[in-house]
Amino acid sequence: MPSFRRCPRDPDFWSLRVNRDIRLIVHKTADSLLICHVDHHDEAYRWAQRRRIETHPRTGAAQIVEVRELVEEISIPAPVPASDEAQPQGRGARLFAELTEDDLLALGVPADWLQDVLQASEDGFLELADHLPQEAAEALLEYAATGMLPKPAPTPPGVTPFEHPDALRRFRVMDNIEELKAALEYPLERWAVFLHPSQRALVERDYNGPARVSGSAGTGKTVVALHRTAHLLRSNPRARILLTTFSHPLANALKHKLHVLLGSMAEQVNIAPFGDVARQLFALAAGHDPRIADRQRISRVLATAREDADVEGFALRFIESEWHAVVDAWQITDLQQYAAVPRLGRYRRLGARQRERLWQIFERARELLRGDGFMTWPEVFAEVARHHAHADNKPFDHVIVDEAQDLGVPEMRMMAAIAPAGTNALFFAGDMGQRIFQLPFSWKALGVDVRGRSFVLKVNYRTSHQIRRTADRLLPDSLRDVDGNEEERRGTVSVFNGPEPDIRLFDAPREEAEAVAEWLRQTRAEGMEPEELGIFVRQAKQLARARQAVELAGEEWLELSDRIEERQGRIRIGTMHLAKGLEFRAVAVMACDEDILPALERLETAGDEAELDEIYETERQLLYVATTRARERLLVTGVLPGSEFLEDLQQKT
Repeated sequence: MPSFRRCPRDPDFWSLRVNRDIRLIVHKTADSLLICHVDHHDEAYRWAQRRRIETHPRTGAAQIVEVRELVEEISIPAPVPASDEAQPQGRGARLFAELTEDDLLALGVPADWLQDVLQASEDGFLELADHLPQEAAEALLEYAATGMLPKPAPTPPGVTPFEHPDALRRFRVMDNIEELKAALEYPLERWAVFLHPSQRALVERDYNGPARVSGSAGTGKTVVALHRTAHLLRSNPRARILLTTFSHPLANALKHKLHVLLGSMAEQVNIAPFGDVARQLFALAAGHDPRIADRQRISRVLATAREDADVEGFALRFIESEWHAVVDAWQITDLQQYAAVPRLGRYRRLGARQRERLWQIFERARELLRGDGFMTWPEVFAEVARHHAHADNKPFDHVIVDEAQDLGVPEMRMMAAIAPAGTNALFFAGDMGQRIFQLPFSWKALGVDVRGRSFVLKVNYRTSHQIRRTADRLLPDSLRDVDGNEEERRGTVSVFNGPEPDIRLFDAPREEAEAVAEWLRQTRAEGMEPEELGIFVRQAKQLARARQAVELAGEEWLELSDRIEERQGRIRIGTMHLAKGLEFRAVAVMACDEDILPALERLETAGDEAELDEIYETERQLLYVATTRARERLLVTGVLPGSEFLEDLQQKT
């Protein structure tokens, strides 16, 4: 029979000895036994000494509340008289100066923490939030992000304090030993697909047209997409659902997470990257696989077509750029279409005579490719779209697209064609700030109008305040798409703190590798597992620097690829492009050298000034993607003089 020992402060807190060092803290009354905390002996007693369990006087929810006078990490600010003038705007301004104590009580703030909240600035509140009940902290974060005070949901009559909706964020009521055993065996990986209550409405509502959820990195867009998939399948187990994204590694990650969420039921969902979806549907319609021309073959064909057409005055670099960005992307088939196509993002203007001369080259290039039996990827997407555009029986009932900002014109046309018109057919999740592949274009012009059904997530649950704030310096405060939908990035707030990112430059790659190796050893000493660590570089040619750092640290590495491999015990390394959609406790971004970031090879391919600006923008967004894969720790390194983007990361706001 286990022996209980009463804790000194709260008579209902008891400790239970697990072994010589570990203690389990429980809250024991005549009616219930609440398992609260487990830790080493001294830490467990300190935890119990500083807390009490009570029912909030306004909301009626059970809360674990820290005893204010025993919290030593933050200082108690002196109360500001009500007659004081409003604080100036800025990082030191009071976030909640417009709220009253009654407002705060309605959100679940404990009475002895009211003054701390009223005096808190942005940085001060992020420290303070760790000490507040979750529902209070999140409601205040929402107010800080939007300026709107959330209205607490009414509590159903007869609900006990532990069954209150806010309490269910913390407590799970169990009536028998079997339920307790199941809870103790609950896999930790399910937290990777945890849906926050504030996001549930976006998942479960019906949309009478295409819908989009956006938000900066870490705000839960992929989790919303996964739960949207699960919701639609549970609503109709026979539904044909496509969950798609831009790469094989991310599709593999979606498969794993959806299986965690749905178990074997996840096998009913078709999960594949954009290209695989197009290849499968093309093969079903045509009876054979497409023969794809790679970029090198297309470059050779365009050079030959330029010679055959005997057209002067256009550099081959510009011709290749115009082909990929306009002619092939929009699947232009004749001169009339080319004369009318909108050349969004193209700086160089072309008159009718110039387009006529260029069209001779593009027409000849198509003849050469088709003569050898080759297709381009945009052609494959277009053929699939044409086949299904007016078909009565679509291949899918619902299409959910993750990382939707990297859809191009051909991919978007296909998505619009393979889903039926009407309710809940198309659902997109993405972040314009993470667009690294495609030029902007009008979704509405392709029949995908998300106006009125576009939502921005504002609370970052994955990335620390310090990492998010640093990465945000790479991007503007707001982004607007071609159709006028605005993604306001200001006001996004992280829910936890961490150390400041470390940005360091070295004299030589060997010194960089040794420093990263030491950083890896430190993170491992702090208790992080190898599979919780990631290292990213700009291009495959810099992967040798990442491998060297891992090997110097005495660890094993796993290079990200299209394959599904065992990740346990190995640090993952890869290019920044493959970082999309992944997350790690700690990330090192290496080789941020001058001429590597932005990539010199890309800058040299720019066909005009607008394309050069676009390359700079997407290279900056690529670094944003890599840095925001980190949850708790971020290291950014390079060789002197370093990438110009590092100056932005180091700016103080």
